[in-house]
Amino acid sequence: MARPKILVVGAGFAGVGCVRRLERSLARDEADICLVTPFSYQLYLPLLPQVASGILTPQSIAVSLRRSSRYRTRIVPGGAVGVDTKAKVCVVRTITGEVVNEHYDHIVLAPGSITRTFDIPGLVDNARGMKTLAEAAYIRDHVIAQLDLADASHDHAERTSRLQFVVVGGGYAGTETAACLQRLTTAALQRYPRLDPKLIKWHLIDIAPHLMPELGENLGLTAQKILRDRGVDIALGVSVAKAAPEEVTFTDGRVVPTRTLIWTAGVAASPLIATLGAETVRGRLTVTPEMTLPGAEGVYALGDAAAVPDLAAGQEGAVCPPTAQHAMRQGTKVADNVIAAIRHQPLKPYRHKDLGLVVDLGGRDAVSKPLGIELRGLPAQAVARGYHWSALRTNVAKTRVLTNWLLNALAGDDFVRTGFQSRVPATMRDFEFTDSYMSPDELRDQVADAMPRA
Repeated sequence: MARPKILVVGAGFAGVGCVRRLERSLARDEADICLVTPFSYQLYLPLLPQVASGILTPQSIAVSLRRSSRYRTRIVPGGAVGVDTKAKVCVVRTITGEVVNEHYDHIVLAPGSITRTFDIPGLVDNARGMKTLAEAAYIRDHVIAQLDLADASHDHAERTSRLQFVVVGGGYAGTETAACLQRLTTAALQRYPRLDPKLIKWHLIDIAPHLMPELGENLGLTAQKILRDRGVDIALGVSVAKAAPEEVTFTDGRVVPTRTLIWTAGVAASPLIATLGAETVRGRLTVTPEMTLPGAEGVYALGDAAAVPDLAAGQEGAVCPPTAQHAMRQGTKVADNVIAAIRHQPLKPYRHKDLGLVVDLGGRDAVSKPLGIELRGLPAQAVARGYHWSALRTNVAKTRVLTNWLLNALAGDDFVRTGFQSRVPATMRDFEFTDSYMSPDELRDQVADAMPRA
């Protein structure tokens, strides 16, 4: 009999965790494993703000799949753009632009998420996201470019707009991005003596009434105080009403002259999920506690793309938050369930109690809540960086990150632009490719054309 084919979609925490468990637990003759991913690396997303601020190099948080794999898994370089669960076909657009059908016996859907946007005039044309490695590298270049251009300009209005920066989103990504980049521009004053320190201003806004509410009121207020003491303007209950190339209008009526709008106001499940035509919860696939898709044989979903019941929460209807902590553990549990299905054994539900949250604000500033214990300052920083360091998957990655941290602490920041897309006004739509997915009709025609004819 032919070996069953396991197709894993996505190389994030969930997908890679699943593949590694499959490789270790399955005998070579039990199944074939394929991983569909547009990039042959796993990205450690929580450290993206430190890449944007130059504390870490991009390659230090991008773990090569080809370097670390056991050569059992076939990597399919491309993006999944549609799934037909009845025909058991995943449609993949390869990096060469070719559209191919990948048949499967078991499919693990871990395509992750995209930046959530709203119908705000000018937003998608003028905002930058913080969801991909390319976006983090671009934002670093862009911020340093604003310092250079402001330094070269003789026009006060232009200088003012180039030295004001707006970050939207008071969650972990937005808060850490604003904190790390604000430290970068503050350190830049020593290297740009012509710049007026009073002109450099960072704005952090969020429609929610509290900053990082998951941390609790006390730590949220501590983080606010740290940032406000640094000079960051924090506005809560406020969002963007309109975005233009050289200014942003807030919903409270304020108009901020700026050339930099960074949007981190939440995430939404990958558009791939919509191609299945299955039931969803706020865009995430509705799955069982075993992370199977009801009514679809051999289909599993997890991570940011699935509403996995949170059995440890003790609350009916609760689902696991889209965090790396859950994604990593869901990946191994799904792998165990796929193996159990192949071996005709019972599947087991996913259950994991949250271990806590960590927020690195740069330098010696941090707030953390491991196992419910509230920490601030250096103890919180030690826990935050210790957690991230231990979660990195390879010793090479751990060595690079630790070396970068030490070098930055000793030598400080550098203000070097790589010229990355320097002539292209790249925005969110240029990095996340949200328009590449198939419509139901396109998916049906693609699968039908590839079916054998009598």
